[in-house]
Amino acid sequence: MRIIVVGAGHVGMTIVEALHEEHELIVVDLDAERLRDLSYAYDVRTVTGNGANRLTLEEAGIERAELLLASTARAEANLVAAMLARRLSAAKTIVRTTDVDYLESWREGYLDVDYMVSAEIETAREIAGMIAVPGARATEQFADGQVLIAEFDVPRDTSCPLVGGRLGQADLPPDSTVSCIVRDDAVVPARAQQQVLAGDRLIVIGSPSAAREWSQRLAPTERPIDNVVIFGAGHIGGAVARELLDRGFTVRIVEPDAERAQQMASEQPRASVFHATGLDRAFLRRERIGGAGAVVTATGDDAKNLYLAILARSIGVPFTLGVVDDPISVAVFEQGGVDVAVNPRLETAEQMIRFAHDPRTRQLAMLDDDRFEVLDIVVRPDSELAGVRFRDLPQTGSVIGALVRDGTAVFPRGDEVLRPGDRAIVLTEAERSAVVERAL
Repeated sequence: MRIIVVGAGHVGMTIVEALHEEHELIVVDLDAERLRDLSYAYDVRTVTGNGANRLTLEEAGIERAELLLASTARAEANLVAAMLARRLSAAKTIVRTTDVDYLESWREGYLDVDYMVSAEIETAREIAGMIAVPGARATEQFADGQVLIAEFDVPRDTSCPLVGGRLGQADLPPDSTVSCIVRDDAVVPARAQQQVLAGDRLIVIGSPSAAREWSQRLAPTERPIDNVVIFGAGHIGGAVARELLDRGFTVRIVEPDAERAQQMASEQPRASVFHATGLDRAFLRRERIGGAGAVVTATGDDAKNLYLAILARSIGVPFTLGVVDDPISVAVFEQGGVDVAVNPRLETAEQMIRFAHDPRTRQLAMLDDDRFEVLDIVVRPDSELAGVRFRDLPQTGSVIGALVRDGTAVFPRGDEVLRPGDRAIVLTEAERSAVVERAL
């Protein structure tokens, strides 16, 4: 597929990393040095210029493009690029936005683009999923929340019942499948005879209740969370608050800017909003912030987010999540003891990348530093695997952990038959995703 990527920042870079081997990419950006570094690293063509300019898009070959991914940090520029592409070509147009108002306008049919991706909403969903399963390293939600993919670390404490046992003999939570084991940075097939070792990482596909049961078994000290404190009332903090409130959590928001705090209080009347810095220990004691089940730091400043997360941990908060702006900060947050670091740019890139896959792919997620992909893909009537029992499917290393059939999630066992029209939730190594799409 011929794809034009407008923007070579963190989102654009992630898109290029994921797609350059399978597709013809042309990357447009105003920064010539950034494009030069990108072209050295990957076999892509680059065009220096404004992607919201007609002549620049024509130089990039927009008339022959099949897909335009407008991924800059400027929503208005992305919209202009997409609208020009609609006039100049038959390319599908995907736009990144940081403004929820634009998203609402698109949903109401006022903006003529094929799809809009909101970093705030995708990040909020990711954070809410983590809080719902606090023992997981990462979670991804599929099929409108009916299916969860979660990464769990097996405790190094050998008292864990799973350690040393074989998967086929283990008492595993129902409605779940161990899709893969990561051991010492190597991938180990999750077969029945495979032993589970202390320190393994398990990638599990299952129902939300199964994911919570896995969390209780592998991280028994992590208590269920019902109340969350959010530091920062910006776009991401507000989106996280909305998502958590809709899921029934009690939410408190701490914001140092008086005007922003007042605006958040009017927008989110179900939340308690405090005009405070969060750095005042008297405030933290008075409001019993240490008694929160989780703290989310979303101030827009990586250094401040890291400090607030460590401070929250020091006063007794058991689970901390930091929102990072620079991907390099993820490792720093983890070294600093923050439980989870969430990168909004990665969440955005994942949603944009799926449009370069087979049109039957409804959703895509990347796991374990992009080593694995999870695809939600519809099975073709002429697929060679349609009509085959799960126990007879070829052993390729890819695992179908769940199906969506007639709108309902099904967690198949050996006698279940894969049917045409099923939506298969498949975990595969990223380099094999195109093979999986062709097979299904």
